[in-house]
Amino acid sequence: MTRTDLTAGISLVILWSSGFIGAEIGTGYASAHTLLAWRYVVAAAILLAWCWYRGIRPTWWGIRRQAAIGVFAQFLYLGCLVTGIGLGVPAGTAALIAAVQPLAVAALSSRFLGEQFPVGRRVALVFGFAGVFLVVAGDLGGGAVSWPVYVLPIAAMLALSYGTVLERRMATTEPLALAMCVQSVVSALLFMAWSLLVGDAAPPVTAGFWAAVAWVVVLSTFGAYGTYLFVLRRSGATRVSTLLYLTPATTMVWAYLAFGDRVTWLAMIGVLVTLASLGEWKSIARPVFPLTGRGARGSSRPVART
Repeated sequence: MTRTDLTAGISLVILWSSGFIGAEIGTGYASAHTLLAWRYVVAAAILLAWCWYRGIRPTWWGIRRQAAIGVFAQFLYLGCLVTGIGLGVPAGTAALIAAVQPLAVAALSSRFLGEQFPVGRRVALVFGFAGVFLVVAGDLGGGAVSWPVYVLPIAAMLALSYGTVLERRMATTEPLALAMCVQSVVSALLFMAWSLLVGDAAPPVTAGFWAAVAWVVVLSTFGAYGTYLFVLRRSGATRVSTLLYLTPATTMVWAYLAFGDRVTWLAMIGVLVTLASLGEWKSIARPVFPLTGRGARGSSRPVART
């Protein structure tokens, strides 16, 4: 492993965790849907300008495909995830729940794509959810958040899982920038419509809110996803998938330093239990993080993002 690989791997773990931290920062100034509305307005504007400058134009079929994926992988995923964090789910717990997503994709792929789901993968899935259960149990012990709120990050993880399977089933071929652009535009419209319906679309006139928007656009939308793609293309799906398993513990440490979130013994045990599924993880890394362009046969772009 070269110094570039090491730097990229460390950057990926830190940047991927930034989305959960940014969500907790931003929801301190505005509702989750308002934060996400302006996040995607800014991201969509930048991506539209880039695609126009580069002469990248979508087809109507491409717009329809990426719009459908964006509803699940962007709107429902981040809508549920950030709302859950805004209602009190610790960022580290949300990160751990999200880390189970590749295992859930493996299960969904056996149903919708006809891929095999052997006993080893089932055991890994059970271990992953057992780890999540332990961490949530530790959080509930503090009495700060009622258990129904934890349904939101779980629903977010399932929405992203389905969006990933949907992209593989459609075998999309759109360039990365164009795919992100269409998904960002769709998400901006949906989140802004949500904000308008509840009457809080206007952004807070505070430096803190716009700093949070800049955080999630630069670090999460572009930084984390860009580094993810770099590691994926340079080192392969197995390595990038393994690195994502390090984000929950990183997020917990970051949340402790930034917000004083407590780290319980049950939480640490839960992280270790989830990591116990790492051995089986390597066998599912390729089908879980597909690359765009050739569908299930291999490709060049994943859907998963924070």
